[in-house]
Amino acid sequence: MKTNRSKALAGALWSLLLTVLAVSGVSAQTRLVLPEGSVIIVRTSTPLESATAKVGQTFETVVSDTVRIDDYTVMPSGSRIRGVVTFAQAANRQQSGVIGVDFDRLALPDGRIYTLNGKLTSTDAAERRQIESDPNARVVLVGGRGGVGAAIAGAGSENSPASGILAALGNLLSEARDVRLPAGTPLAVQLEQSLVLSGRGARRAPDAYTIYTGADRIRQAQRALAQQNYYRGAVNGQLDDATQRALFEFQIDKGITATGNLDGRTAQALGISSVSEGTSGTSLAVLSAEQASLVRRNAQSLVGRVRQDIGIGGSGRLDARRQYAEGDVDLWFTLSAFADNASLYEQLTRVSGNMEGSALAGRSLVSAARRVDAAMQRARTTSQVQTSWSSIRAQLTALDPSYR
Repeated sequence: MKTNRSKALAGALWSLLLTVLAVSGVSAQTRLVLPEGSVIIVRTSTPLESATAKVGQTFETVVSDTVRIDDYTVMPSGSRIRGVVTFAQAANRQQSGVIGVDFDRLALPDGRIYTLNGKLTSTDAAERRQIESDPNARVVLVGGRGGVGAAIAGAGSENSPASGILAALGNLLSEARDVRLPAGTPLAVQLEQSLVLSGRGARRAPDAYTIYTGADRIRQAQRALAQQNYYRGAVNGQLDDATQRALFEFQIDKGITATGNLDGRTAQALGISSVSEGTSGTSLAVLSAEQASLVRRNAQSLVGRVRQDIGIGGSGRLDARRQYAEGDVDLWFTLSAFADNASLYEQLTRVSGNMEGSALAGRSLVSAARRVDAAMQRARTTSQVQTSWSSIRAQLTALDPSYR
């Protein structure tokens, strides 16, 4: 009897151990790391002014857009990051006001709290390049420099005393005005240490704000950046300073919010995330902004050629001496509509944060192309028009492989 109880107890303990291990495995799978150097865009919740700010004063900021790491939500929009004033000087007759801040805590909407080590940075190209040129520079807010982007300036080293900040700023203080940040002012928080977070909910399709951290995706980005002469380091899958600087420069040139993160929009522009898995398990395809731009330009050029072929002026005037066939006019209308659709699609690829929505727009663009196909069959087209349209159709196969 005692032996049976021992066996039963051992079995129960073994089952408990397996359960703990299983739960630990699940937790390990959803523990995701936001790398050092990552940038999070936030907005201030309350005004911040150098005239009243005190060292040690805290203030709240709100995360603007949901942050996802490799398809899992880790920081929902509305999460709060606490700022701490580390330096404060009110403006006087000779010098502008100055505020230095750090960020020390992340609070998620569900109540979970994480210790965070973050500093202020800028998404402005000129300022960020200045900051990056001195790895020890600290970024402070300076009054009277025309908006929050222009109000950020690197000042001294992180180990310098407070007086060193003023000395480093020099002529930047000449306007003698206070820092005034109203509530809702956007700021950029850069992590000085990696942050381990837990993934929330089920996997979902990536969007513009998804941050890719996996080594394979980083290697893809490094190769793509190297091909375009932004990156000259090793293709090692590590999101190091050189890779982040290359991403930042690429983002500036492509008109993407410059953070240095390998986010969804940047990956799309690099051509390394054209196909992803949607929440329904179906394949989602999205052209990069450059690919979409090429489709739009080719379509607009083809509209001009067809209009010229059938004798329609730039103002839309019909040739009074020409007898028009219904198929020719129908092709002109249908192709013009496709060009307009292509222009809308290009805009979506540049500004949309929703990959699934962009994928649906791509399917609609292919549907518009099919209508052009049908009109082509009824129109009297030249070989040049047919060749140009075939080139556009080939570009659209990236959206729908069955469209051939």
